[in-house]
Amino acid sequence: MRYFVQFSYLGSAYHGWQKQPNDLTVQEIMESCFTTLLRKPIELVAAGRTDTGVHAHEMYAHFDIDKLDDDGTLVHRFNSFLPEDIAVRRLIGVSSDAHARFSALQRTYKYTIVRRKDPFLFQTAHYSKLAYDFELMNKAAELLIGHKDFECFSKSRTDVKTYMCDVSYARWEQNEEQLVFTISADRFLRNMVRAVVGTLLDVGIGKKSLKDVKTIIKNKDRSLAGVSVPAKGLSLVRVQYPEEMLHRNG
Repeated sequence: MRYFVQFSYLGSAYHGWQKQPNDLTVQEIMESCFTTLLRKPIELVAAGRTDTGVHAHEMYAHFDIDKLDDDGTLVHRFNSFLPEDIAVRRLIGVSSDAHARFSALQRTYKYTIVRRKDPFLFQTAHYSKLAYDFELMNKAAELLIGHKDFECFSKSRTDVKTYMCDVSYARWEQNEEQLVFTISADRFLRNMVRAVVGTLLDVGIGKKSLKDVKTIIKNKDRSLAGVSVPAKGLSLVRVQYPEEMLHRNG
């Protein structure tokens, strides 16, 4: 049988989601927990791989097991075993062809910038006291919608086969204390959101123009785009699947 697990994590202590030989990752911790409690080797396939220091308010992964005995306490037992910075939300029985990565329709990230130093947010937001042109940054963000090839915002020497992404939403919101950028797409390239944010912030301080953003996208040259902003301000906040897929068992 195949199960989806919905979970969250604070990424500060981890080198991203995906297992690595010499670094601690969320996948390693969770697979160890699941293998111990279910008494079978468990491999988790996630909706995506977050980079070092990036957080996830909502992430999904799937795993296969012959039989899962759950009296309603399994989620609680997982959470008792996991460290405080990783939390399982629910387990969902799905069809055998449901796939955490390939069945996902859309992913949404948020990047948070705090306008004043806040010790309670230093792990989850980027502090900047610069004055940004909010309206101009939103005009620049609108340029992302409608384009498909985002090689200009991709990490160099990556192993992806295509740079095509369908960005459906990209917008900044602000209040007195925070600037928050939200972006949704069917898929994202490695380092893409952080590079996008860095470029939009350059527009916000007058370092780049709207014309420059158009040129960056057209030329597909990562070196023309802005620097990648710190990972700690980035969080995966939603993964969307076909509605019927996650409600198969009611």
